[in-house]
Amino acid sequence: MQSAGTMEVIFGIGSDLRGMYAGFTAQGAVLAVLLAEKGITGVANLFEAKAGIFNVYFGGKYDRDKMIEGLGRDYLGASMLYKTWPAVGNVHTYIHATIELMKEHGLKASDIEQIKVFVGDFHQRMCYPLDLRRAPATLVDAKFSLPFCVALAATHGQIRISDFSAAVLRDPQVLAIAQKVVPVEDSSLDWKVKIPDGRMEILMHDGRSFARFGDNVPGSPEAPMSWEQIATKFRDCASVAANPLSRERTERAIELVRDLESLDDASVFLRTLS
Repeated sequence: MQSAGTMEVIFGIGSDLRGMYAGFTAQGAVLAVLLAEKGITGVANLFEAKAGIFNVYFGGKYDRDKMIEGLGRDYLGASMLYKTWPAVGNVHTYIHATIELMKEHGLKASDIEQIKVFVGDFHQRMCYPLDLRRAPATLVDAKFSLPFCVALAATHGQIRISDFSAAVLRDPQVLAIAQKVVPVEDSSLDWKVKIPDGRMEILMHDGRSFARFGDNVPGSPEAPMSWEQIATKFRDCASVAANPLSRERTERAIELVRDLESLDDASVFLRTLS
Protein backbone atom coordinates (compact mmCIF):
# COMPACT_ATOMS: atom_id res chain seq x y z
CA MET A 1 0.00 0.00 0.00
CA GLN A 2 2.83 2.41 0.76
CA SER A 3 4.14 2.04 -2.79
CA ALA A 4 0.71 3.00 -4.22
CA GLY A 5 -0.85 -0.48 -4.16
CA THR A 6 -3.22 -1.93 -6.77
CA MET A 7 -6.96 -2.43 -7.23
CA GLU A 8 -6.58 -5.79 -5.49
CA VAL A 9 -7.25 -3.79 -2.33
CA ILE A 10 -10.87 -3.68 -3.56
CA PHE A 11 -11.09 -7.04 -5.31
CA GLY A 12 -9.62 -9.02 -2.42
CA ILE A 13 -11.42 -10.15 0.72
CA GLY A 14 -10.41 -10.09 4.38
CA SER A 15 -8.00 -7.15 4.55
CA ASP A 16 -8.44 -4.06 6.71
CA LEU A 17 -6.14 -2.01 4.48
CA ARG A 18 -9.04 -0.88 2.31
CA GLY A 19 -10.00 1.44 5.12
CA MET A 20 -6.48 2.84 5.32
CA TYR A 21 -4.94 3.03 1.84
CA ALA A 22 -5.85 6.68 1.20
CA GLY A 23 -4.14 7.57 4.48
CA PHE A 24 -0.81 6.33 3.14
CA THR A 25 -1.16 8.61 0.11
CA ALA A 26 -2.02 11.60 2.29
CA GLN A 27 0.87 10.80 4.62
CA GLY A 28 3.27 10.69 1.66
CA ALA A 29 2.00 14.04 0.38
CA VAL A 30 2.43 15.73 3.77
CA LEU A 31 5.90 14.24 4.19
CA ALA A 32 6.91 15.49 0.72
CA VAL A 33 5.77 19.02 1.57
CA LEU A 34 7.66 18.97 4.88
CA LEU A 35 10.84 17.76 3.14
CA ALA A 36 10.53 20.46 0.47
CA GLU A 37 10.03 23.04 3.19
CA LYS A 38 13.36 21.96 4.65
CA GLY A 39 15.08 22.40 1.29
CA ILE A 40 15.26 18.74 0.23
CA THR A 41 15.25 18.57 -3.58
CA GLY A 42 13.65 15.90 -5.73
CA VAL A 43 14.77 14.04 -8.87
CA ALA A 44 14.51 16.42 -11.83
CA ASN A 45 13.55 13.83 -14.47
CA LEU A 46 11.71 11.38 -12.26
CA PHE A 47 9.01 10.56 -14.81
CA GLU A 48 10.64 10.59 -18.25
CA ALA A 49 14.34 9.81 -17.67
CA LYS A 50 15.89 6.50 -18.75
CA ALA A 51 15.18 4.96 -15.36
CA GLY A 52 12.14 7.15 -14.72
CA ILE A 53 8.71 5.89 -13.71
CA PHE A 54 7.28 5.81 -17.24
CA ASN A 55 10.13 3.74 -18.65
CA VAL A 56 10.52 1.40 -15.68
CA TYR A 57 6.83 0.71 -15.04
CA PHE A 58 5.22 1.33 -18.43
CA GLY A 59 7.95 0.35 -20.88
CA GLY A 60 8.09 3.89 -22.19
CA LYS A 61 4.58 3.60 -23.62
CA TYR A 62 2.72 6.75 -22.75
CA ASP A 63 1.18 9.76 -24.49
CA ARG A 64 2.87 12.84 -23.05
CA ASP A 65 0.67 15.33 -24.90
CA LYS A 66 -2.47 13.66 -23.62
CA MET A 67 -1.15 13.63 -20.04
CA ILE A 68 -0.41 17.36 -19.93
CA GLU A 69 -3.47 18.41 -21.94
CA GLY A 70 -5.24 21.16 -20.01
CA LEU A 71 -2.55 21.21 -17.31
CA GLY A 72 -2.93 24.36 -15.24
CA ARG A 73 -6.18 25.18 -16.99
CA ASP A 74 -8.65 22.35 -16.42
CA TYR A 75 -9.27 21.37 -12.82
CA LEU A 76 -11.18 18.12 -12.38
CA GLY A 77 -11.78 18.26 -8.64
CA ALA A 78 -15.38 19.33 -9.23
CA SER A 79 -16.04 16.00 -10.98
CA MET A 80 -15.25 14.01 -7.84
CA LEU A 81 -17.93 12.04 -6.02
CA TYR A 82 -18.58 13.23 -2.49
CA LYS A 83 -19.78 10.12 -0.73
CA THR A 84 -23.24 10.40 0.75
CA TRP A 85 -22.99 6.85 2.10
CA PRO A 86 -20.05 5.25 3.97
CA ALA A 87 -19.27 2.57 1.38
CA VAL A 88 -17.04 2.28 -1.68
CA GLY A 89 -18.11 4.88 -4.26
CA ASN A 90 -18.71 2.27 -6.96
CA VAL A 91 -21.77 0.90 -5.17
CA HIS A 92 -23.42 4.29 -4.64
CA THR A 93 -25.44 4.09 -7.86
CA TYR A 94 -27.00 0.83 -6.64
CA ILE A 95 -27.54 2.13 -3.11
CA HIS A 96 -29.25 5.21 -4.56
CA ALA A 97 -31.46 3.13 -6.86
CA THR A 98 -32.44 0.83 -4.00
CA ILE A 99 -33.32 3.63 -1.58
CA GLU A 100 -35.34 5.49 -4.21
CA LEU A 101 -37.26 2.40 -5.36
CA MET A 102 -38.15 1.44 -1.79
CA LYS A 103 -39.25 5.01 -1.03
CA GLU A 104 -41.07 5.80 -4.28
CA HIS A 105 -43.20 2.63 -4.20
CA GLY A 106 -43.56 2.16 -0.45
CA LEU A 107 -41.87 -1.25 -0.58
CA LYS A 108 -41.13 -3.41 2.44
CA ALA A 109 -37.98 -5.51 2.63
CA SER A 110 -39.99 -8.47 3.95
CA ASP A 111 -42.05 -8.50 0.72
CA ILE A 112 -39.04 -8.78 -1.60
CA GLU A 113 -38.66 -11.99 -3.61
CA GLN A 114 -35.46 -11.13 -5.46
CA ILE A 115 -33.21 -8.18 -6.30
CA LYS A 116 -31.40 -8.26 -9.62
CA VAL A 117 -28.31 -6.07 -9.92
CA PHE A 118 -27.04 -5.67 -13.47
CA VAL A 119 -23.27 -5.42 -13.37
CA GLY A 120 -20.44 -4.70 -15.76
CA ASP A 121 -16.84 -5.85 -15.48
CA PHE A 122 -15.84 -3.79 -12.46
CA HIS A 123 -18.94 -4.29 -10.33
CA GLN A 124 -18.76 -8.04 -10.89
CA ARG A 125 -15.65 -8.00 -8.68
CA MET A 126 -17.80 -6.83 -5.76
CA CYS A 127 -20.26 -9.69 -6.25
CA TYR A 128 -18.00 -12.74 -6.32
CA PRO A 129 -17.42 -15.15 -4.68
CA LEU A 130 -21.13 -14.65 -4.19
CA ASP A 131 -21.54 -16.57 -0.94
CA LEU A 132 -18.81 -14.51 0.75
CA ARG A 133 -20.11 -11.23 -0.64
CA ARG A 134 -23.63 -11.97 0.59
CA ALA A 135 -22.37 -12.64 4.11
CA PRO A 136 -19.16 -10.62 4.61
CA ALA A 137 -16.99 -11.57 7.57
CA THR A 138 -15.53 -8.11 8.26
CA LEU A 139 -16.87 -4.57 8.30
CA VAL A 140 -14.47 -3.53 5.54
CA ASP A 141 -15.65 -6.40 3.34
CA ALA A 142 -19.25 -5.33 3.99
CA LYS A 143 -18.54 -1.85 2.61
CA PHE A 144 -17.11 -3.36 -0.57
CA SER A 145 -19.87 -5.91 -1.08
CA LEU A 146 -22.53 -4.96 -3.63
CA PRO A 147 -25.08 -7.56 -2.42
CA PHE A 148 -24.64 -6.57 1.23
CA CYS A 149 -24.83 -2.80 0.61
CA VAL A 150 -27.98 -3.23 -1.49
CA ALA A 151 -29.50 -5.41 1.24
CA LEU A 152 -28.60 -2.86 3.89
CA ALA A 153 -30.20 -0.05 1.86
CA ALA A 154 -33.34 -2.10 1.23
CA THR A 155 -33.68 -3.06 4.89
CA HIS A 156 -32.88 0.29 6.53
CA GLY A 157 -34.00 2.68 3.79
CA GLN A 158 -30.78 4.61 4.33
CA ILE A 159 -27.15 3.86 5.23
CA ARG A 160 -25.25 5.56 8.04
CA ILE A 161 -21.82 4.86 9.48
CA SER A 162 -23.39 3.22 12.52
CA ASP A 163 -25.10 0.74 10.18
CA PHE A 164 -21.73 -0.91 9.60
CA SER A 165 -21.28 -2.67 12.89
CA ALA A 166 -20.54 -6.15 14.18
CA ALA A 167 -24.23 -6.51 14.99
CA VAL A 168 -25.28 -5.69 11.40
CA LEU A 169 -22.95 -8.38 10.03
CA ARG A 170 -25.12 -10.86 11.94
CA ASP A 171 -28.48 -9.14 11.34
CA PRO A 172 -30.77 -11.93 10.07
CA GLN A 173 -33.00 -9.51 8.14
CA VAL A 174 -30.10 -7.91 6.25
CA LEU A 175 -28.48 -11.28 5.57
CA ALA A 176 -31.78 -12.71 4.32
CA ILE A 177 -32.17 -9.88 1.80
CA ALA A 178 -28.51 -10.22 0.75
CA GLN A 179 -29.23 -13.85 -0.16
CA LYS A 180 -31.87 -12.56 -2.57
CA VAL A 181 -29.50 -10.25 -4.43
CA VAL A 182 -28.61 -11.83 -7.78
CA PRO A 183 -25.92 -10.29 -10.02
CA VAL A 184 -26.71 -10.32 -13.75
CA GLU A 185 -23.73 -9.70 -15.99
CA ASP A 186 -24.25 -6.87 -18.48
CA SER A 187 -21.32 -5.75 -20.64
CA SER A 188 -23.08 -2.48 -21.49
CA LEU A 189 -22.29 -1.46 -17.90
CA ASP A 190 -18.53 -2.06 -18.20
CA TRP A 191 -16.47 0.76 -16.69
CA LYS A 192 -14.86 2.83 -19.45
CA VAL A 193 -14.24 6.42 -18.31
CA LYS A 194 -17.08 7.26 -15.93
CA ILE A 195 -18.53 4.80 -13.43
CA PRO A 196 -21.71 3.57 -15.16
CA ASP A 197 -25.09 4.14 -13.55
CA GLY A 198 -26.06 0.91 -11.85
CA ARG A 199 -29.25 -0.77 -13.06
CA MET A 200 -31.39 -2.93 -10.84
CA GLU A 201 -34.79 -4.59 -10.56
CA ILE A 202 -36.71 -5.50 -7.42
CA LEU A 203 -39.17 -8.39 -7.70
CA MET A 204 -41.89 -8.70 -5.06
CA HIS A 205 -43.68 -11.77 -3.67
CA ASP A 206 -46.94 -10.59 -5.25
CA GLY A 207 -45.43 -10.57 -8.75
CA ARG A 208 -44.82 -6.85 -9.09
CA SER A 209 -41.43 -5.64 -10.28
CA PHE A 210 -39.75 -2.25 -10.11
CA ALA A 211 -36.67 -1.23 -12.08
CA ARG A 212 -34.43 1.81 -11.93
CA PHE A 213 -31.06 3.22 -12.93
CA GLY A 214 -29.03 4.73 -10.12
CA ASP A 215 -28.49 8.02 -11.94
CA ASN A 216 -28.07 11.47 -10.38
CA VAL A 217 -26.40 10.02 -7.30
CA PRO A 218 -26.33 12.51 -4.40
CA GLY A 219 -22.82 13.92 -4.15
CA SER A 220 -22.06 13.55 -7.87
CA PRO A 221 -21.51 16.52 -10.22
CA GLU A 222 -25.03 15.93 -11.53
CA ALA A 223 -26.57 16.14 -8.05
CA PRO A 224 -24.18 17.99 -5.70
CA MET A 225 -24.74 17.64 -1.99
CA SER A 226 -26.17 20.72 -0.32
CA TRP A 227 -24.28 22.34 2.53
CA GLU A 228 -26.79 20.93 5.00
CA GLN A 229 -26.33 17.41 3.58
CA ILE A 230 -22.56 17.75 4.00
CA ALA A 231 -23.01 19.03 7.54
CA THR A 232 -25.35 16.13 8.34
CA LYS A 233 -22.76 13.66 7.14
CA PHE A 234 -20.08 15.36 9.24
CA ARG A 235 -22.29 15.11 12.32
CA ASP A 236 -22.78 11.41 11.59
CA CYS A 237 -19.02 10.88 11.24
CA ALA A 238 -18.21 12.90 14.36
CA SER A 239 -20.68 10.91 16.45
CA VAL A 240 -18.80 7.65 15.94
CA ALA A 241 -15.24 8.97 16.20
CA ALA A 242 -12.85 7.19 18.56
CA ASN A 243 -13.07 10.35 20.66
CA PRO A 244 -16.54 11.69 19.77
CA LEU A 245 -16.87 15.45 19.50
CA SER A 246 -19.32 17.24 21.72
CA ARG A 247 -22.33 18.79 20.02
CA GLU A 248 -20.88 22.25 20.59
CA ARG A 249 -17.51 21.41 19.02
CA THR A 250 -19.19 19.64 16.11
CA GLU A 251 -21.31 22.68 15.31
CA ARG A 252 -18.31 24.99 15.76
CA ALA A 253 -16.30 22.91 13.29
CA ILE A 254 -19.14 23.13 10.74
CA GLU A 255 -19.32 26.89 11.25
CA LEU A 256 -15.56 27.30 10.71
CA VAL A 257 -15.51 25.26 7.51
CA ARG A 258 -18.50 27.12 6.13
CA ASP A 259 -16.43 30.32 6.37
CA LEU A 260 -13.00 28.78 5.85
CA GLU A 261 -11.84 31.46 3.42
CA SER A 262 -12.21 34.08 6.16
CA LEU A 263 -9.77 32.35 8.53
CA ASP A 264 -6.23 33.71 8.81
CA ASP A 265 -4.98 30.37 10.11
CA ALA A 266 -6.54 27.01 9.18
CA SER A 267 -5.12 25.45 12.34
CA VAL A 268 -7.99 27.12 14.23
CA PHE A 269 -10.22 24.48 12.65
CA LEU A 270 -7.83 21.64 13.49
CA ARG A 271 -7.65 22.71 17.12
CA THR A 272 -11.44 22.53 17.25
CA LEU A 273 -11.21 18.84 16.38
CA SER A 274 -8.32 17.97 18.67
